[in-house]
Amino acid sequence: MSRAQPEAPAARRRHHAALFAALGDETRLALVNALAAGEPRSIAQLTGGTRMTRQAVTKHLRVLEHAGLVRCRRTGRESRFEFDPAPLGEMREYLGQVAAQWDVVLGRLREFVER
Repeated sequence: MSRAQPEAPAARRRHHAALFAALGDETRLALVNALAAGEPRSIAQLTGGTRMTRQAVTKHLRVLEHAGLVRCRRTGRESRFEFDPAPLGEMREYLGQVAAQWDVVLGRLREFVER
């Protein structure tokens, strides 16, 4: 996401929905966890010790990449994937805004009920 121009609310909602969808899968969460723990890793490294095929891992990595959580760098014939934490910071900010809105609404409800 570019910080140069403010995004339209619809585009921002689509971006947030893509992030939630990407993180809403147990396998993708495991991949994010594996990539967040260290250096860029190849598909072979990410599938090692699992029952998942390279094709399945590739499919999940593409979803994470589309959401901006993973970047792919090609070195020769090998692709290495690395975690990008920036979108999680954006989500934290977004969830903080939503929580603040709910706090206001719940405060109004409490005032109404206690009258």
